[in-house]
Amino acid sequence: MPLWTIHHSPGIFDTDGKRRLALRIADHYEQVGLPRFYVVTLFHATPPEDFYVGGESTDAGVRISIDHIARRNPDQDSRRRTAQWINGILRPHLTGRHPALHWEFHVDETSDDLWMINGIAPPPAGSEAEKTWAATNWASPY
Repeated sequence: MPLWTIHHSPGIFDTDGKRRLALRIADHYEQVGLPRFYVVTLFHATPPEDFYVGGESTDAGVRISIDHIARRNPDQDSRRRTAQWINGILRPHLTGRHPALHWEFHVDETSDDLWMINGIAPPPAGSEAEKTWAATNWASPY
């Protein structure tokens, strides 16, 4: 399960921009074989009085926390490639938004042993059951 939590200053994303970014994120994970419903994107508009960078409030900030549970990168090169494709997904949605925009992201990779969808432990990566979940876009007993 990729969970993207996006904290942003008001006005950085409009409704259509949020939808386009969320679709782009889900598209990428689908392309690597994950069921689309694994991908959750949350947007949180955070006013300047609640958004601080370096101890100073900002009216132009984006902070993204990404949790990867369904898959983990096996080595440093893989992690660097992951950071680059995330950068590639984000850059078109953030470039030119505000002249002083501060944006950053990080990725946590956590154990899939503590993850369930609709009360079901997801099937092993690449298994026939996971392929069925991807094809039906739904969690079902296996």
